[in-house]
Amino acid sequence: MALKPPLSELPIKTADSGFYRGFSVNVTVVSKIIISVLVVWCIVWPTEAGTVLGAWNAVILDAFAAWYIWVVALFIIVCLGFALWPTAGRMNLGAEGEKPEFSNFSWFSMMFGAGIGVGMLTWAVAEPVAHFKNNPAVIQGTTTALGADNVREAYVWSFLHWGLGAWACYAVAGLALAFFSYRRGLPLTIRSSLTPLFGKSLSGPVGHVIDIVAVVATILGVAQTLGFGVEQFVAGLTRIGIGGLALEDGSATTMGIVIALLVIMGASTLSALSGVGKGIKWLSNINMVLSIVLLGFFIVFGATWFGATAFFVGIWDYLIALPGLSFNVFTSDGVEGSEAFLLAQWQGWWPVFYWAWWIAFAPFVGLFLARISRGRTIREFVLGAMIVPSLMCFVWFSWAGGTAIDLELNGGAGGLILDAANGDKIFAMTEFMLAPIAQALAWGMAVLIVVLLLTFLVTSADSAVLIVNTINAAGDEGPKARPHILFWGAALALVVGGLLISGGTGAIQTAMVIGALPFSVVMALMCIALIKAIFNDGRREAAGVDAVTVDPVVQPAE
Repeated sequence: MALKPPLSELPIKTADSGFYRGFSVNVTVVSKIIISVLVVWCIVWPTEAGTVLGAWNAVILDAFAAWYIWVVALFIIVCLGFALWPTAGRMNLGAEGEKPEFSNFSWFSMMFGAGIGVGMLTWAVAEPVAHFKNNPAVIQGTTTALGADNVREAYVWSFLHWGLGAWACYAVAGLALAFFSYRRGLPLTIRSSLTPLFGKSLSGPVGHVIDIVAVVATILGVAQTLGFGVEQFVAGLTRIGIGGLALEDGSATTMGIVIALLVIMGASTLSALSGVGKGIKWLSNINMVLSIVLLGFFIVFGATWFGATAFFVGIWDYLIALPGLSFNVFTSDGVEGSEAFLLAQWQGWWPVFYWAWWIAFAPFVGLFLARISRGRTIREFVLGAMIVPSLMCFVWFSWAGGTAIDLELNGGAGGLILDAANGDKIFAMTEFMLAPIAQALAWGMAVLIVVLLLTFLVTSADSAVLIVNTINAAGDEGPKARPHILFWGAALALVVGGLLISGGTGAIQTAMVIGALPFSVVMALMCIALIKAIFNDGRREAAGVDAVTVDPVVQPAE
């Protein structure tokens, strides 16, 4: 049977006039209703919301922990397979001969800033320290909590959570969207990535459901990131002398949450109105430069040799452990306090939480990656989106987190860093390092970290708002989306604020794990759809049938 050209049209009904002109009313209105109900529920009945979300989270962790572990392993295998598959690797995410819109530096900056930058400032110090205190090896008695023999285990788990698995989630979503939008000419929205499986039926209710799931997952995933960021932003403002924003335990007050969200979401909305090529690009470049300055400080003045050892030995240990850890699922025996119970509990707190976070973040980061990656080959995209950001994360964890561990082991910190709140750990560490020299230096470093954090938060928030509008507008990025930027900026702020008030970051975490579950199924289907599409495109090329149905957009890199 002769091969036919691929599907290159997927009409999605949008409003012709009124407030929703250019938007899919079904997707936009239903998404707004779901998010609005969540906000009202968490703000009006915070106690009840926290209790119910906690119960749902327990059920999901019990029933779907293995699914989260295995599906992320699938994403890693699929992505690396595409890079090694000759037919797939050479395909351009665009017309043949089309060149990338952005330079490599801007590409990596936007990718890193939107994808993981906020979490880096919180967890580059906090996570290695946390695993230094407790991890499965400690629970099983093979290493010692806070002991030198536990450092390598701490880095295996830190690298696992922020390495190839995280970026494979983003790469799967980004590759699927870029492939079907820039090679097929289909709308730049989530449903387009499943056309090899469902065809034109995605124009109707099935497609609407997929896009709604993506919007809700995006809002909750970004809310998780902003929730951590708000807590850390308040901690930073407190460190530079602005009082009344945090409680004695380091958590933000309601006033602190409100002020932080007003600053962050106000700036992000203004940036989003300027678009990807202006505000977001420049903010990404700025925070990349500031990140290099801060990282350089840790490398030069922190635990230089300790960090280098953690980096190289950690990568080796991580790669050796990766196959086993990618499929390992701890099963509880139901006996509270037993080794099996503690291992399963720990896995729910860490790997399962992270895999859900990356999956919930994937529609946002994936669509953003697709938007900035047109003209690159699949091999270039996969390797660039997985390996380079992973290495950047490893560098941060090694020298920032390594400095913290070294100060606690050998530098006389005496628990100062260990006992600080997660968001405050980086501030506690830099103050411990610099205050004995000059208090002004410690204050100046705190200011730099606050500014860097703000640029990361704004980059993530404004990118998310643009992405949500793109999905709601059936893939159209035109100026008609601008009136809705204000709505989604406000909605995102209210989601973060509502969940923080109802139960702190734990409530956001719970909502995010729940919201990520249906989208994980969509992503698994994306993998199948991509494999089918690339295989058939290879057959089309061999038979002389056009596989690319878009005209080239040739534009030089910046």
